[in-house]
Amino acid sequence: MSRVYVCSCFGITEQQVEQHAENGACSPRQIASACKAGTDCGSCVRRIQAMLGRGAFPRRELVEQDEPALAGLDEAA
Repeated sequence: MSRVYVCSCFGITEQQVEQHAENGACSPRQIASACKAGTDCGSCVRRIQAMLGRGAFPRRELVEQDEPALAGLDEAA
């Protein structure tokens, strides 16, 4: 199995980013908190965003609470 590096500054692989996402990290900032990826030169942040499918999935808290993903948008508008 070959390793595909996402962050060469800290040697973080796609598999590691995916594992952090499975463990609950749902933003590049949360991935950075988990493993430092994206905190040095920053060139990997867009790739991490793409891997996470930013904006493509409902927020984890709403899913766990069985609420619609767009709940609360009317209140914010």
